Amino acid sequence: MTESLIGFAVLLLLIFLKMPVAFAMALVGLVGFALMRGLDAALAMTGTLVFDAGLAYSLSVVPLFIFMGNVLARSGISHGLYAVANHATARMRGGLAMASVIACGGFSAVCGSSLATAATMSKVAMPSMRRYGYADSLAAGSIAAGGTLGILIPPSVILIIYGLLTESDIGKLFIAGIVPGLLGLVLYLAAVQVAVWRNPSLAPPAEELDPLTRRDGLGVAALVILFAIIMVGIYGGFFTPTEAAGIGAGASLPLAALFGRLGWRPLMGAIGESARATAMIFVLIIGADIFTNFINFAGLPDALSGFVYDLEVNAWLVIAAIVVVYLILGCVLESLSMILLTVPVFYPLVSELDFGTGLLADPELVLIWFAIVVVVVTEISLITPPVGLNVFVLRSVLEDVSLATIFKGVTPFWIADIVRLGLLIGCPVLSLWLVGAMR
Repeated sequence: MTESLIGFAVLLLLIFLKMPVAFAMALVGLVGFALMRGLDAALAMTGTLVFDAGLAYSLSVVPLFIFMGNVLARSGISHGLYAVANHATARMRGGLAMASVIACGGFSAVCGSSLATAATMSKVAMPSMRRYGYADSLAAGSIAAGGTLGILIPPSVILIIYGLLTESDIGKLFIAGIVPGLLGLVLYLAAVQVAVWRNPSLAPPAEELDPLTRRDGLGVAALVILFAIIMVGIYGGFFTPTEAAGIGAGASLPLAALFGRLGWRPLMGAIGESARATAMIFVLIIGADIFTNFINFAGLPDALSGFVYDLEVNAWLVIAAIVVVYLILGCVLESLSMILLTVPVFYPLVSELDFGTGLLADPELVLIWFAIVVVVVTEISLITPPVGLNVFVLRSVLEDVSLATIFKGVTPFWIADIVRLGLLIGCPVLSLWLVGAMR
C-alpha cells in the first residue's frame, strides 16, 4: 500500500507540473511496476495493455457514439432544439435561459460532450439572450451548466467507460441515468427561476416567440426517436451497446443531411474531431490501465477495503468521504481523467460495503447507484472553480465575458447540483427504481 500512496503523490505532482494526465499515469505506472517486478515485466505489461486496448471490441462503442454526436453537432440541429425549447418556456421570466438549459441538455445527450455543447450552444443561445437584455452572467451560466447534463443522460460516454472499468451492464447504467438526468434538468430550471426572482434585472419578464419551422419540429422528433431506438434496443436485448452505437452513428448521417445542414466540409470536420477525441480517450484509458495495474499489484484496493473493514465504519460515511475526495479532485482534474484514475480504486471498496437491506443489498445495484453518484460529482466539477472546463470553454468562445462573470452565473446551478447529489445519495431509489421496474 505504501508504494501505491507514493505513486499517487508522484502522479499528482506531475499533474501540477502540467504533464498531461494520460502520460503522467502511464509513467508512474510503468516506473512503479518496474521497481516492483522488473523492467522487462513492466514493458511486457505495457505492450499487452496497449495492444489489448487498440483491439478491444467493447471500446469501439466510444468512437461510434462520438462520431454520432459530432455529426449532429455540426449539422445545425442545435438551432432546432433551441427553437423548440424556446417555444415551451419563452412566456416565463427567464424563459430563454430555461430554453438554453433544455436545449443544452438535449444536445449534450446526443452529442456526448459537455465541452462541445458549451461551445456550440453559446453561438446559438447567447446572441438571442443578449438581444432580449439578459445579463451575461445568467446567459453564460445557463449554457455552461446545461452542457453538463449530457454526461449523465444516455447515451453517455462517461457511463460507458465506467461500465467497461467495472464490468457493469451498460444498458442498466443508461436506464439508471434517465431519472437523475431529468431531476438535474428540473433543478436547473428551478435555479433559473430562483435567480430571476431574487434579481429580476437578470432577465426580462417574457420574450417574443421566434417562428418555429416545420423542419425544427421534425428534426427534434427524429432525435427523440433515435434516442428511443437506442435505449429500447439496448435494454430490450435487441442489440448490444456497440451495435446500438453503430446504428446511432449510421442514422446520424441521413438525419443530419435531412433536417440539418450537413455538407462535405462539416462532415470532414466531424470525422477529424471524432478521431482526435477518440485518440485522446484511448490514450487516457491506456495510461489509466497501466497505473491501475501498478496500484492493484501494490495492493491498494485490497488494503483500502481491509482498512475500512477493520475500522467498522458505517457504509454511508465511506460514501460521504469518497464524495468529498471527488469534489476536491474536481477542482484540479477534468472529468474523464478523474473517472479513470479513481474508479479502479473505489469500486472494489464500494462493492464490499454493507448497506443493509433494500435496493443496495444487491452488489450489482450498488455499483450502478455509485456510477450515478460519481457522474453527478463529475458534472459538478465541470463548473467548479478554479478549473471548471465548461467555464473555460465558454470564456474562449465569448471573449468579452470574464471568467468571474461566468462563475457568478453558474453559482445557482452549482447549488442545484449539490441538492441533487444529496437527494441521490440519500434516496438511492431515484437512481435504481427504473432499473428494478424494467427487470
